[in-house]
Amino acid sequence: MGILHRPVLLKEVIKFFRPKSNENFIDCTLGGGGHAYEILKRTSPQGKLLAIDLDKKALQLSRERLKEFSDRIILVQDNFVNLKKIVNEQIPNLPISGILFDLGLSLDQIKTGWLGFSFSQEAELDMRLSGKGLKAEEIINQWSENELSSIFRRYGEEKLSREIAQEICQQRKRKKIKSTKELANLIIKVYQKKGKRRGKIHPATKVFQALRIVVNQELENLKKAIPQAVELLKPKGRIIVISFHSLEDRIVKNFFLDNQDKLKIITKKPVRPSEEEIEINIRARSAKMRVAEKI
Repeated sequence: MGILHRPVLLKEVIKFFRPKSNENFIDCTLGGGGHAYEILKRTSPQGKLLAIDLDKKALQLSRERLKEFSDRIILVQDNFVNLKKIVNEQIPNLPISGILFDLGLSLDQIKTGWLGFSFSQEAELDMRLSGKGLKAEEIINQWSENELSSIFRRYGEEKLSREIAQEICQQRKRKKIKSTKELANLIIKVYQKKGKRRGKIHPATKVFQALRIVVNQELENLKKAIPQAVELLKPKGRIIVISFHSLEDRIVKNFFLDNQDKLKIITKKPVRPSEEEIEINIRARSAKMRVAEKI
């Protein structure tokens, strides 16, 4: 499976999906392929897995990791917002037992720094999973102070959103902010000025999260994709969503509550990673998993 990837809540995903021989599943966010690997192991000899990811490089890495299942996995580079269209093109009429959304980044995407998600890696401020559209660098250098402050507060829940936006606008008058390190160092400087101690979470985490959400339209796409997933599931098929911040989790929670005519909520409260998992994989600490079953 390669050394970089460690899927979050893996045991729990398998427990709630209960994959059996010849069942078909969809992984809407393939990433490093960790969940896909375990599902495919359990659905032989004929169970299919449709695996979607926007990130071309993630797909290439996972194709290699999952090559033993190459006859049963269908890899598609696309956005899960197009889920119904992808299914109709790739696996029409197949009964779907489970659909997974893991809304976190794979460790490959963070550690290798190729998309500019990591503040510990020197890279261009890009963050576009598809390679198309608005770059994070354009937002940082062109959007107004009010717009920046608003997205940092709304999508990152950053308490120093106003101060960080002010500092960005001051800095870019002198020189454009082009790299991940430049932006991260600027945010650290704001925290230091305010006398804020550095906790377990890096000061740049929330701003980088907000930028990623805006660049990739993540919340809007999630709202559009979940109803499609429910429609595609067979009766008693399950949808699992793993989210990593409160805005995503709220969308999932409210959708499940508002659609109890179609869905039976399996997890009354979100499933959280064990202390043991968090110790092994610190990225898991903010994960919340919700599960529902199609009636």
